[in-house]
Amino acid sequence: MNLRDLALAMLPEHLLLAGIVVVILRDLLPGKPRDGFAPAFAFLLLAALAAAFMALVWYDGSPFAGQFSVAPADLTAKAVVFGLALPVLMLSRDEFADARFPVLMLASLYGIGLMLSSDSFLTLFVGLELMSLPVYVLVVLAYRGPRSAEAALKYLVLGGAASATLLMGAALVYGAAGSLSTAALAAALGSQDTMAIAGAMLVIAAFFLKAAIVPFHAWAPDAYQGASVPATAYMAAIVKGGVLLAAVRLFGQAPLVGPVADLVAILPLASIVWGNLTAMRQGSFRRMIAYSSIAHAGYLFYALLGDGAGRLQAVLFYVLAYGLMNVLAFAALPRRERDEDADRIDSLRGLYSRAPFASLMIAVAMLSLAGIPPLPGFVAKFLIFKNVMAAGHTLYAVLGLVGSYLGIYFYLRVIQLMFMGEAERDDGRGAPRRLMRSASLIALAAALALTIFPGWFIAQF
Repeated sequence: MNLRDLALAMLPEHLLLAGIVVVILRDLLPGKPRDGFAPAFAFLLLAALAAAFMALVWYDGSPFAGQFSVAPADLTAKAVVFGLALPVLMLSRDEFADARFPVLMLASLYGIGLMLSSDSFLTLFVGLELMSLPVYVLVVLAYRGPRSAEAALKYLVLGGAASATLLMGAALVYGAAGSLSTAALAAALGSQDTMAIAGAMLVIAAFFLKAAIVPFHAWAPDAYQGASVPATAYMAAIVKGGVLLAAVRLFGQAPLVGPVADLVAILPLASIVWGNLTAMRQGSFRRMIAYSSIAHAGYLFYALLGDGAGRLQAVLFYVLAYGLMNVLAFAALPRRERDEDADRIDSLRGLYSRAPFASLMIAVAMLSLAGIPPLPGFVAKFLIFKNVMAAGHTLYAVLGLVGSYLGIYFYLRVIQLMFMGEAERDDGRGAPRRLMRSASLIALAAALALTIFPGWFIAQF
């Protein structure tokens, strides 16, 4: 492949890399530290538009044969992830006045781009590490005491365990198949060889660790609570989505059978139930979202049980709907002088009387996350469970659906506090976020489009 084809196939990644270089160079210029938001936002927007346009024209290329390739489905996934990152970057504007957050976020997104185009475990591992390492720093970036450092340390240790597990699984798959190609995993899933099955199990366990599936979920609540609002939104919406989309690409259309199918059914089902039940007891908004994300990761992994042809479609729509609602909730969350006060769920009591717009945005997000029709969260869950039932896993689909009803309580509790609770004194209100309303409106507009035209969006996937 010539240089032109190489540049075009990796255009979204090249734009992210250019954004990183420009932001760093601007920050190195003499004088006061410069805000990196504007160039980072511009290059991220260009990367999202480039991926979307290339998907629309059905671009297909393989600049590094056997290592990295792009197809319309991969480009659509990148467009979704990069597009979701735009309002998250807007949220960071008031939290971080320098270039640190934009650079780290663009670097992490570059890793996600590699993961979504990887054809070998080598590329997948490099992308996974490039995605993860900046996030460890993002968690501790807005240092608020020992809680932030502890959260970052837990995330680092368990992230390292996930990487080691992935490498061990890839080594066993290589030992069984003689290849590091991700296609070897599809063969291992249907193999009767003990080494191949063990390798596939370890690879799945690595993705469970990254997505916070029970019992590998312990890092998520502390990391979400200890991080800043933009970093938590990034982990909940973008990192989670990137990991699941990479898992779908890795598994391809290979059917899951035997012990592998049981593993992918039982642990995500436990995540759905445990995440929803534990979220009911949380007094922290970010910890509640963390346990909510554990449950939603269970729904997403359920998609792997479904028909191979419909997996990517179901997961892409779910990631888009789930990510938009998380971004909307965090964008609308009122700001307080003390971060601990803003994070208390009780601080939302009577919010409608103080901030009607914010309370309405959070209510829409909670209803969609709960799967209430006609909001996009309902359509996303419908696609997942429909595919699972079509693949013959009716019992697992019914159990997952029953488990999803457990989450309705804590989502409606937030709405009840905002609209029916007695208003608190608001002496500690912080300065409003300048781009909060814009980020909320972007997420809301996209969510409304998904609600009104779900069929059109599904057809694009």
